[in-house]
Amino acid sequence: MTYRFRDLLALEPLSADELIFLLDQSRPFQAIQRNPLKKLATLRGKTVALAFFENSTRTRISFGTAASRLGADTMNLQAESSSLKKGESLLDTVHTLNAMKPDCLVMRHAASGAADFVARHLDIPVINAGDGTHEHPSQGLLDALTIRDRKGSLANLHVTILGDIAHSRVARSNIHLLSKFGCRFTLCGPAMWVPRELESIGPPGASIRRVFRIEEALEDADVVLVLRVQTERLHEPALPARDYILLYQLSAERLRLAKSDAIILHPGPMNRGVEITPEVADGPQSCVLEQVTNGIAVRMALLFLLLVGGSEEEAHPAAEMQEPGERPSTDAKKDPSHAAR
Repeated sequence: MTYRFRDLLALEPLSADELIFLLDQSRPFQAIQRNPLKKLATLRGKTVALAFFENSTRTRISFGTAASRLGADTMNLQAESSSLKKGESLLDTVHTLNAMKPDCLVMRHAASGAADFVARHLDIPVINAGDGTHEHPSQGLLDALTIRDRKGSLANLHVTILGDIAHSRVARSNIHLLSKFGCRFTLCGPAMWVPRELESIGPPGASIRRVFRIEEALEDADVVLVLRVQTERLHEPALPARDYILLYQLSAERLRLAKSDAIILHPGPMNRGVEITPEVADGPQSCVLEQVTNGIAVRMALLFLLLVGGSEEEAHPAAEMQEPGERPSTDAKKDPSHAAR
């Protein structure tokens, strides 16, 4: 089965089949990251516009690296130099970028729905690199790829999410993706960051519960997603940092309450000593650096699919750079995570 994507704005509307297809298309690009030569000519002559109206380091560099490794050129717009600060509208700024004839726009914005708004006004593919508290699709995909690598499947896992879930687009993308494979979720954090409406953000029938004790949240967990806590939200008297550390910090002692093979994810940047201890962040169960590497593979796959297109029947552009024994199957039927078949 081949899927065509005009844009990638959210994971919520995608089916399990489409998500598996995206993950499978990312896997050959993982091997490239291990090669001394990491450059392809797949997108030679193409230009990717990176429009980040909100500060970013990891995601912007990751998309830029992905474009470069596919042979594409990039043009960059960053928040601190944006014409929006001079009073220009978002649409005028984007139309100006579009007049420079890029072939794809990767966009981050502080307003939920901004990427969808822009996509409706452009005739080039748009990738949402994070919009407000709505979604962060490529982060959800790289997290899923990392989980599947470590656990062998996405099916029926217990995923615990810790921290400021109310403001987290990463949490939402993970819930939208993983719930389609039968995963159940435990959300844990201060009550003001885990409102009741979060129990219904997944698809109908999704298993999402809220708890307010980290010890209860970690019981029987297969995956623990630790969210970054904005230090400006840790203030007296509502929630001093020392209380957050005491009640919600993921430590090695607390991690022992999860399954022995539980894995730890964090979207970064980490506040070591606040939401997570260095011992856990650097420990054998941590997948933080794997997430970063997998992020480049996922974003290479997205740029390739949106700019060139691909199918399971055609040779993957990364195939010639892999050893025969490490070429993964791209047949979704063979993936035990695949809920629809």
